[in-house]
Amino acid sequence: MHDRLRLLKIFTTAAHASSFRDAAFQLGTSPQTISRAVKELEDQLGELLFHRSTRQIQITQFGAQFLQESSSLISELELLFEHSRTSETERYAGRVGITAPHSVGRRYVLPLLGPLIREAPECLIDLRLEDEVTDTVGAQIDIGIRVGALRDNRFVAREAARVPLMVVATPKLIRQVGEPLQIMDLIQRPVSGRVDRNFGRIWPWRFNGFTHTPPSPRFVSDDPEAELQAVLNGWVFGQIAAFLVIPYIREGLLIPVLRQFEPPPLPLYVYRPQRGPVPPRVRKVFDTLADSFADEKWFPSRI
Repeated sequence: MHDRLRLLKIFTTAAHASSFRDAAFQLGTSPQTISRAVKELEDQLGELLFHRSTRQIQITQFGAQFLQESSSLISELELLFEHSRTSETERYAGRVGITAPHSVGRRYVLPLLGPLIREAPECLIDLRLEDEVTDTVGAQIDIGIRVGALRDNRFVAREAARVPLMVVATPKLIRQVGEPLQIMDLIQRPVSGRVDRNFGRIWPWRFNGFTHTPPSPRFVSDDPEAELQAVLNGWVFGQIAAFLVIPYIREGLLIPVLRQFEPPPLPLYVYRPQRGPVPPRVRKVFDTLADSFADEKWFPSRI
C-alpha cells in the first residue's frame, strides 16, 4: 500500500508538471525515477497514462480520469493528517478564491458567506463575480460556479443543480398584448435581448430542439438582473433563468408562458482546479456550496 501511494503521488505531480524533469525537480528526485514510477504504475493498471516525446508529456484520456480519482484519494489522506495536527480554527486559515456569475454570486453565494466567515474567522473569502469563464490560474481561483457546459477536463466538477430557462412577463403586459401561444408569436410581442459580452451580439433564446434570436428586441442589456428588472417593469417578455424568476412567479408578479417549448435545464456546476491536495478550508467551502445548490428549498428550479 505504501508503495502504491508513493506511485500515486509521483503520478499526480507529473500530471500537473510540464515534463518529467519538472516533476523530478518538484519532488527532489531524478527524471529517471519519475519515468520508472510512471511505467510501473502503467504496468499495474494495464493502461497508458502519458503520451511521451523527447521534450514533453501529454496525459491520456485514461490518465485524466485516473488523475481525478487519484487526486480525490490523496486529498482525503491529506485531510486525515490535517485533522490530527491542527486546531479547528487553524485548519480553515487562509484564502479561498471563488468565482461565480454575477446573479448567482449576489443572490446565492453571498448569503452563504456569513455563516462560513463566522465559523472560520481566519478564512479569507475572495469572491470574483464574472459571467465569462475565469482564468482559474491567473485569478488564483480555488472554487468556481458555472451555469452551462463545463468542458475543461482540468476541473473536478460536481453537478449540483439544474437550471430551467423560462419565458416570463408581467400579468399587465400579457393583458395588454396577449399571451404568446407559439414561439413565432414572440415576433409580435415586445421582448428583451441579452448581449454576449465576448462578441457583442444578441444571445438566441433556447427552446426544446431549436433556437430563436429576437429580430428586434425592445430592451437590450448584457446583465441578467437588468434584464429581469425590465421584465418586472412590464416593458418586455424575457427568457430568464428559473432561479431569478421563480420567487416572482410565486408572488404572482410574473407569469411563465410557452412552457411546452422550454429547453432541457442547464446544469449548474461547482468545480475546482485539479492541482495538488485540497486544503480543509477549500473543501469546506466547496462542500457547503455544492450541498446548498442541491437544496431545492434554497435554490429553486420548480414553481
